[in-house]
Amino acid sequence: MAHTLSAKKRLRQSEKRRLKNKSYKSMMKTYTKKFLSAVDSGDVELAEKRYQEVIKIISKIGSKGIIHKNQASRRVSRLTNKLNKLKDSAA
Repeated sequence: MAHTLSAKKRLRQSEKRRLKNKSYKSMMKTYTKKFLSAVDSGDVELAEKRYQEVIKIISKIGSKGIIHKNQASRRVSRLTNKLNKLKDSAA
């Protein structure tokens, strides 16, 4: 357990950050699942709408440093590929 005031403050700050980061990651996973379910249903219009939402969230999280920017790019790329495959199969 921390003894100095500065160490105690660091614990409070890191706990606050951990909870906020956890919330953002959870939101990202939720939006990703919504997009993937839209892709699985085969609804191109809904999938495109969900795609815009999830890309916005992932980019925001990557820019804040909650996930690494390369991980954010990789996730976006994989979701884009899924959307493109859906569009190709629908056409």
